[in-house]
Amino acid sequence: MYTPDSYKNENQEEIKDFLIQNSFGILINQTNGKLWATHIPLELDTNKDGKEILHGHIAKENPQWKGFANNDQVLAIFSGPHSYISSSWYDHENVPTWNYIAVHVYGKIKIIEGDAVIESLKKLVDKYEQNSENPIRVEDLSKKTMMQTRGIVAFEIEITAIQATKKMSQNRDDKNYQNIISELEKTNTNQSIAVANEMKKCPR
Repeated sequence: MYTPDSYKNENQEEIKDFLIQNSFGILINQTNGKLWATHIPLELDTNKDGKEILHGHIAKENPQWKGFANNDQVLAIFSGPHSYISSSWYDHENVPTWNYIAVHVYGKIKIIEGDAVIESLKKLVDKYEQNSENPIRVEDLSKKTMMQTRGIVAFEIEITAIQATKKMSQNRDDKNYQNIISELEKTNTNQSIAVANEMKKCPR
């Protein structure tokens, strides 16, 4: 991923938190000579060897998993808030742009089976059920319902590299920076407000 130096995010703790909060990603690999992409939750974790991984699963009917054995190199893309930035918000002539946060995770994928699959599903369900009024647990599901796990392919991705971009108008002076925040708040969309909030957190 091309990232100018001023927009590179190398704060590892911030990146980890981003991956946890924005875990619905895009898994990309090559299968049968073609690029494949699937939109799925990919959860950040640490394996028994202490290595950082992403874990997830796809439907067995999805042919993407058949490429895992031939080429274990994959890319997972995660996106955060983003918004158009009008150059009319500057005190000088310039071009419009886009503010955004994105993380690319590169790694080696392997299929997991047996108890590891159930453990992966437990972690996924527990994370997203924690705010439910009546949370479900994998442990409480019937054998009949759990039979559906036969229709998935679970996997782990051992992380080999992470590239993170945080483009939040860092190249603007304080006056224009604050004006961009103000204009984003006036735009009053979920994305523009989220970008404005991220800009407020950026050190100046």
